[in-house]
Amino acid sequence: MLALEPGETGAFASKLGAAIDRVFGRPKAVLAISAHSTARAPVLLAAAQHHAVHDFGGFPEPLYALRYDAPGAPDLAPAVAALLHTIGEAPQVSGQGGLDHGIWCMLRFMYPGADVPVLPLAWMPQQNPERQFAIGGALAALSAQGVLVMGSGSITHNLHRAFAGGRATVDAPEITESRQFRDWFARHGKARDWPALFDYRRQAPFAADMHPTDEHLLPWFVAAGAGGRDDAPVRLFEGVTYGCLGMDAYAFGPSAPRLAAAL
Repeated sequence: MLALEPGETGAFASKLGAAIDRVFGRPKAVLAISAHSTARAPVLLAAAQHHAVHDFGGFPEPLYALRYDAPGAPDLAPAVAALLHTIGEAPQVSGQGGLDHGIWCMLRFMYPGADVPVLPLAWMPQQNPERQFAIGGALAALSAQGVLVMGSGSITHNLHRAFAGGRATVDAPEITESRQFRDWFARHGKARDWPALFDYRRQAPFAADMHPTDEHLLPWFVAAGAGGRDDAPVRLFEGVTYGCLGMDAYAFGPSAPRLAAAL
């Protein structure tokens, strides 16, 4: 619903693309890791042209009319595959295209002209946070090539909580469990407490409540791995919709503070 109810999150995302351009230059491509593109083994969706996939049901009709026809980045796929091979992954390269809503909803705000090539990486949600971080680490070299590694998910994500008893309002007050989980994540990220973050399922407050399944959180670890262990994650934006769907956005790596200052 972000696409139809942008609110403060949409306003932030609209500024984010311009800030990335100012600090780093326009990305040559976006490597996108989304909670909604998963597989049993890694797959690079290396089509020459993408379209918005409406991978949801029961939402307002105007949502299904939205388009995002971004170019693909097939020439980038072999380099990404080679990087993943260095850590023992065997990615497939597919000519299939399509951007799930976790990708196009954000990019419609960041780059509304749909003029930045996108390479989605379907990833493996059965792998633990530490392994997701290692996958991100293998992708770290892409930043020097002008490629933006973007993880898309939700820092808290319990749809049953959000819609129990009927659809909640987008500006519903945040529940305590969501606030405590988000604050724990921000605090341990700032401290670079990677062991605790990898073990969030056991250590974070209300972890299983805020993530009954954790596919919406794991892209955070891929993006964090691409930024490396030495620099603390920087929370660029914090917000909540429907009372318990966290919309926090983070930047990773040594230039994350510069990006925060540019927003």
